[in-house]
Formats: sequence, structure tokens, C-alpha cells
Amino acid sequence: MNNSDLPPIARHMDCIKDPRHHNVRHLLQDILIIALCAIISGADNWVLVAEYGRSKEEWFKQFLLLPNGIPSHDTFGRLFAMLNPKDFKEFFTRWVQDISESLKGKTVAIDGKTLRRSCDKSDHKSAIHMVSAWVAENSIVLGQLKTDDKSNEITAIPELIKSLALKGSIVTIDAMGCQKKITETIIDEKADYIIQVKSNQPNLHNNIALFFQDPANGPFDSYESIDGDHGRIETRNYSTISDIDWLEGKHLWAGLKSIAMVKRQRDIDGKVSNETSYFISSLESHAETFAKSIRNHWSIENSLHWCLDVSFREDDCRVRKDHAPENFAILRHMAINLLKREKTLRGSIQTKRMKAAWDHKYLMKILKA
Repeated sequence: MNNSDLPPIARHMDCIKDPRHHNVRHLLQDILIIALCAIISGADNWVLVAEYGRSKEEWFKQFLLLPNGIPSHDTFGRLFAMLNPKDFKEFFTRWVQDISESLKGKTVAIDGKTLRRSCDKSDHKSAIHMVSAWVAENSIVLGQLKTDDKSNEITAIPELIKSLALKGSIVTIDAMGCQKKITETIIDEKADYIIQVKSNQPNLHNNIALFFQDPANGPFDSYESIDGDHGRIETRNYSTISDIDWLEGKHLWAGLKSIAMVKRQRDIDGKVSNETSYFISSLESHAETFAKSIRNHWSIENSLHWCLDVSFREDDCRVRKDHAPENFAILRHMAINLLKREKTLRGSIQTKRMKAAWDHKYLMKILKA
């Protein structure tokens, strides 16, 4: 085997410390690559990962050493349960920074998702919650961080932001992330933000809402978008303004330069509903820019979380032991990044995963994407 035969992702694996010290029969690099290939190709537990490896053993021998063949499912499970997630996240971040394009002007959406079946009642262990950073325009996961529950997103988000290279990007977060510390961290990292404001910041929310209710407080910069399909029409009206010296406590929010209001009207088969949302931002008032980033924020739900649930069946995954749920989640994010970067096959993620399982050449094309 020659190192040049290895997938490019392997060159970043040197930062991962092998947690095993005795009776090591299988190379760490071999285990990681087999697991990644298996998950790309449809495996969602360690039994399937090991079975996949055995079925592809002759192919893997073309670029892996495999001194003692394919590891058992217990070996995969033990290794990923022991593997330090900090090392694995460092490897993931180094790899993503290597393949990422410039983030200047791009939307980085930050949001959390609970892995519902990762709880272990016998060990009094609750389901883990992963906070992820998603680049909407590039369809790539930049990074992730585990929290014990959704309420801990507030402390996890600054830590995640500081671990990423976000300079020049526009960070979008829902209302839970409307915290002074978070805006300070974003500005320190030389990025901008658009953050939703709700009742968890009651004074800020009420002041902004009252301000936009009076048209005399304008002029506002405005932009309208209309989408429709399958009997649904959604109209969004965006209003922004930078004249906010009147805003109580403005100086407490790092870099705050403008506020925004979004009015959404949904007409679904003649049934009309209305919704109004408010935002703070470090950007100067420009309604069309706000519209693009606010819309892009929801791609973390539609393109990442939905994909994890539907294509990868993440909520059904019963991997639970120690660090294994977090590490398996990182492997899924790696798989999604690689699958979305591969552009030669025009098809769904599920179609690409099935073709990868059938076609070795196509799987290698994904690994080299």
C-alpha cells in the first residue's frame, strides 16, 4: 500500500490520539476509514459497519493495511466509545477548513438537534444534543459541539464559534442564541450576525416591535419575496433600519447596527396565516441582504437536520455507549459533507448512498470530493 492511495481525508487523521494501549490488532486509520465508508453507504450501527467491512475486504486491501483483517463490531463499538471527541472534532475541523471555500458574505447557520435514541436509561444517561454550524451556500457542516440538553445551547454556541474560522461570514441563530455574550464572541471572531429576538429578551423584543408598528419611525429599507408550490403561497416582507440610537441598552450588544422585521403571510389552499418576527444585526440596514441570510438560516433544518432524520435515520440510531453517540454524529456529518460535495451524480443523498454501496469507483470519487 502507498500513502498516495489513501483518500485525502486520511492526511488529517494524525491529530487523533489512539485511546487503546494494549492488544491493538487493528490500525486506528483503518477503523476510521472503514466506518466512514460504511456510513456513507448506508450503515447505521456497528454491526452493519463491521459486516460492510467484511463484504468489501478485498477492495479495502487496495489502500488499507488491515494487518488482522476487518475488525469486529465490538472493536468498532469500543474504539468509538473510547475515542476523545475533542480529538475527533479537531480532525473534523482541520479537514473542513482544508476543503472549505471562503466564508466572506456567506451565511453560517447555527442550530441544535437532539439525537433522540442516544439516551441510555440503564445508565441514567439522557439523549445528547448536538449544536452544528452549517454553511448554507456551500451545503457543508463546519463543526459541531455536544451539549447535555437543549438549554445548554447558550453556553455551547460561543465555544463552537471560537473553534471555527468564521471571519467575514454572517452568523444566523434563532432566539435562544439572542445573548450578549454570543454577539460579543461573533464580533471578536470578525464575523457579523443576524439573530432573532423573542420573549426571552422581553424589553428588547417589545421595544423593537413597538418601533416598527409606527410607520413614522421610518423610512425603512424594504424587500418582498414570494414563493409558492403545491397550493401554498408564502409572501415575506422585510423591513430594516440602522437609525437605532434610541434603542435602550444598544451599547450592551456588541456591534449592533440595525434591527429588522419580517412579516410572513402563508396561504395554504385558501387558509391564510400571518406571523411577524424581529431581528438584531451587526450589519448595516439592507433588507435584501437580510432576506437572503434569514432564508438561508432555515436550510440547516431543511438540508441538514431533515437529511439526518430521513436519509441517515439519526433519531433511530441506538449507538449509546460513552463517547460513541457524539463520534457517530461526527461521522454522519463527514458523510453528508462528502456526499454533498460530490456533484457528478444528480440525485438525492439516498441515491448517492446506494450507488456508493454498489459502486467502488463512485465511493472513491466521494472520498476524494
